[in-house]
Amino acid sequence: MESSSSSATRVLIVAHKTAATPALLAAVRDRAAQGPCRFTLLVPASAHGLHKVVDPEDTPDTEAREVIDLAVPLLDEAAGSHVEGIIGSPTPLTAVMDAVNEHGFDEVIVSTLPTHISRWLRLDLPHKIGGLGLPVTTVTAKGREQIGAAG
Repeated sequence: MESSSSSATRVLIVAHKTAATPALLAAVRDRAAQGPCRFTLLVPASAHGLHKVVDPEDTPDTEAREVIDLAVPLLDEAAGSHVEGIIGSPTPLTAVMDAVNEHGFDEVIVSTLPTHISRWLRLDLPHKIGGLGLPVTTVTAKGREQIGAAG
């Protein structure tokens, strides 16, 4: 059984507010049906602004941990296997680069809010991740877009 998991495609899921949405769960289910893969959910830590009252127990890591705790059981079911959860840098591209460098991934699924309100899409995050040479699938409330690897 270990040899099959070592040959499994390593898929990084990057999500925050959309980590437990039906669109992402469907994308994970579809990707799992394509062949053996191992999924890891990366949730960038929240960068709290000055407009929020900060409770010492409500740290960015606490918020990200709550997202992981909510999403992982649903993603486990969609993937048909356990999904690891990790917390990354508050800067999404930095979080992805760190995860790719530290853990190694073969492809990325980016889950975002709908196009008209997604900060990640305004920052062109999926294309920037594609610049790392990994295939990227973007999942929003309206559908999916494939971005091929650069090489």
